[in-house]
Amino acid sequence: MNFYSVYDQGFVRVAACTPNCEIGDPDFNAQATLELARQGHAEGVGLMVFPELGISSYSIDDLLGQDALLKGVDAAIAEIVRASRDLTPVLLVGAPLQNGGRLYNCAVAIHAGRILGVVPKMHLPNYREFYEKRWFASGRGVRGESIRVAGETVPFGTDLIFAAEDMEDFVCHIEICEDLWAPAAPSDFGALAGALILANLSASNITVGKADTRKLLCSAQSARSLSAYVYSAAGPGESTTDLAWDGQACIYELGSLLAETDRFPTTSQMCVADIDVERLRLERLRTGTFNDAATLNLTAGHEFRRVTFQFKKPKGDIGLKRDVARFPFVPADESRLDQDCYETFNIQVQGLMKRLRSTGIKRLCIGISGGLDSTHALLVAARAFDQLGWPRSDILCFTMPGFATGDATKSNAWALMRSMGVTAEEVDIRPLALQLLKDLKHPFGSGKPVYDTTFENVQAGLRTDFLFRAANQRNALVLGTGDLSEIGLGWSTYGVGDQMSHYNVNASVPKTLIQHLIRWVIRSGDFDAEANATLESILGTLISPELVPADENGVMQSTEDKIGPYDLHDFALYYTTRFGLRPSKIAFLAYNAWRDAGAGVWPPHFPADKRRSFDLPVIKHWMEVFLFRFFTISQFKRSASPNGPKVTSGGSLSPRGDWRAPSDGNARIWLKELKSNVPDAKA
Repeated sequence: MNFYSVYDQGFVRVAACTPNCEIGDPDFNAQATLELARQGHAEGVGLMVFPELGISSYSIDDLLGQDALLKGVDAAIAEIVRASRDLTPVLLVGAPLQNGGRLYNCAVAIHAGRILGVVPKMHLPNYREFYEKRWFASGRGVRGESIRVAGETVPFGTDLIFAAEDMEDFVCHIEICEDLWAPAAPSDFGALAGALILANLSASNITVGKADTRKLLCSAQSARSLSAYVYSAAGPGESTTDLAWDGQACIYELGSLLAETDRFPTTSQMCVADIDVERLRLERLRTGTFNDAATLNLTAGHEFRRVTFQFKKPKGDIGLKRDVARFPFVPADESRLDQDCYETFNIQVQGLMKRLRSTGIKRLCIGISGGLDSTHALLVAARAFDQLGWPRSDILCFTMPGFATGDATKSNAWALMRSMGVTAEEVDIRPLALQLLKDLKHPFGSGKPVYDTTFENVQAGLRTDFLFRAANQRNALVLGTGDLSEIGLGWSTYGVGDQMSHYNVNASVPKTLIQHLIRWVIRSGDFDAEANATLESILGTLISPELVPADENGVMQSTEDKIGPYDLHDFALYYTTRFGLRPSKIAFLAYNAWRDAGAGVWPPHFPADKRRSFDLPVIKHWMEVFLFRFFTISQFKRSASPNGPKVTSGGSLSPRGDWRAPSDGNARIWLKELKSNVPDAKA
């Protein structure tokens, strides 16, 4: 395996193509097709999708019945087949073809000097500006047949899918234009039969608003069928006698747009993207209803023939042609991020309101540290109490300084509590902690600067113990503040510690999202200027548990120095739990997302001074840490997780939710895969 090869990492590079054309000129159209095909070959493309009837051109009406034209189309296809011997991509071209005394609107699959098969259009539009039944026969009953094209006899029918013998997940189905617009599209069944890439050769004239509908259909089809959808429409050169053409081409995967061309081009163009076919296969594997639908629909008479081919995939590093978000839990698009923050915050608020109503308890106890997580939990609590019409004074907040509490965080904690109008108290846990350490005969109890796990957990445990006892005394619920990232890494004190609460609103919210939620709250204007100023100060605070005193240089304990950057851990957490990807593939994606701080798009409002990059050795090191912590030492804490609402897709580690695993598991197979397949540095 070559770590840097997109094909070895389970991607297939595809292109949606709109070549220039001349109406009724197969020779010209074949050369325009081959010009793009050679460009695709040079770029390492594996599959290229061209427009419907692209070899003849679409808008030629009764010229489709001319024998000279049809013979010219056959000869042009033969020329493309000959030229394909020296080309890597599978080419899907559109052409009118005769069979059994009928004319069919067809897609021809060509690869490495041979025709793999021909798929006829099933649904023929015959309304408004369309008149296809005048010329073509429907392919809906064509199954198990063959056709003679360019001197070859090849498989012919709507029952074909095309699969590479030497690349497990490179499996393609073809449909044509109107097929996508009809209920129960042919690609529904192609996907159920195992095709991961769905291709649509379209002509599709343009009218106002139609482009958005096309994209909606492509997006929905890729999302519903857990597939990629590659769409190409006719462009420059088609007849404008009564219609116009915008050359729209696009590529979708699981509902998300990967690439699209400009519309209304004046010359040939294509868009290129790397489709993660491995991820698509895993998504289907993990979604039982997909295979239930396959069992229901692929009954006798609806089977598919699998046409195989040898695909000599491009070798080496040809780059990655797709955007990889640095923060998979945080959209880079401002409107989408605003929507996600709105939904996340209100899911948390609704979850807490329901728990308070159902218990009949009208008070909360929260520990306020001056850090991100407790701050956000308090914001959620304040909004919940406001919506319930309850006084915020019944939110009982405690700041509990220990041996390492900094002046800045303590000051922020008090400023936040005052600005929120809650009931605030300070409890110094140091005397109790010191007594407990003395009783344990811990070295710190006799004045020695030993800061081990016991030293840290005595403080963390006392804080949580106090909150539970205060909740007993004051008829309140303890509100948890630990976030999804900490739960994934096991970065919490088990039992009577911050791992436990009565209800945890942050349980499904990753660390990388919480900062954006707080910024969203600031922009919402729900709190006054004093509160917002405090929130801004908290956003700039070092992430620290503040359990170990500062060193001789005054440097505070840093969580990320000890367990690694949350940027990388959240990245690994998302792809591990949401898609089940191999560690080496996650490292490959992280390498492409994080190696250059100046490349790509950062989430809006992300501070420039916090934009960092990571090279491959750093990514590999911290991924080893993540895998060990996630699979080996943290599951027992997650198995005893308190309740909390699921917020993000793949963002729940509750044993009652997305993630169920043995508490006594290990990370050996994941670490082995990572170490075997990820180099320490780029050669």
